[in-house]
Amino acid sequence: MSIQIGLTGWGDHPGLYQDQIRPEEKLASYASHFPVVEVDTAFYAIQPITHYQKWLKQTPDRFSFVIKAFQQLTGHDRKSRSVQEARDLVKRYEESIQPVHEAGQINALLFQFPPWFDVKKEHIKKLRMLKEWLEPYPLALEFRNRTWFDPQYKEQTLSFMKEHEWIHTICDEPQAGEGSIPLVAEPTHPTKTLIRFHGRNVHGWNKNGRKDWRKVRFLYRYNEQELTEWAERIRTLEQQTPYITALFNNNSGGDAADNAKQFQELLEINYTELNPRQMDLFQF
Repeated sequence: MSIQIGLTGWGDHPGLYQDQIRPEEKLASYASHFPVVEVDTAFYAIQPITHYQKWLKQTPDRFSFVIKAFQQLTGHDRKSRSVQEARDLVKRYEESIQPVHEAGQINALLFQFPPWFDVKKEHIKKLRMLKEWLEPYPLALEFRNRTWFDPQYKEQTLSFMKEHEWIHTICDEPQAGEGSIPLVAEPTHPTKTLIRFHGRNVHGWNKNGRKDWRKVRFLYRYNEQELTEWAERIRTLEQQTPYITALFNNNSGGDAADNAKQFQELLEINYTELNPRQMDLFQF
């Protein structure tokens, strides 16, 4: 059994770092605290191979990466593509992540689909194609549209994910209409389950005409009772899925790192194969 706790991205967690740290040193420092990280920059652009090579050098051999799928693969850009164009895009993405794949340090490739990716035949067909094209990799699926878990589709959605061995990304997020999904704590992959903590900021989740929407969307700090409930849920999930990865994304106010550490303590986890922690010489 293995529970890996980490954060979405490593750059924006000042509480983890000493004041004088340079941006290029942050991942190595991050890896002295947590054994896994989400590469969120991969969503915005296909990263150069050299970036992944550098990140591997900065982290321990047992460290793992949840790499987000490029936004054009998930349809966030709303452009229609031919099957060949989509296939070429997948190839480019796949080539970029090869260093991590060859090192055996891919935790999952995370396909987070947009709120308008609802349950319909063309979208199911897209999921089938992606799984076929990326067969060698562990693929995690995160919906942002509630229709997949509507009562009439929920069991079919879960059965489809099990059949095609998609890793279910269980989300803790605000219940704020069709662009949010309920908490469905059911594993679908034979060995892996991903959990993402987005916070519960109901009023900030949807745009609602605000320009600063993205800045406040994940503004939330989990309290001890909420994390304790999740610790109990994890213990139940452990009986069904041997490898669980939990990522905290509630960082609009810088709360993710603290909550992740708190969660680690509640679960009584002590990671041993991390980078050595930089010591502050003036602390006795």
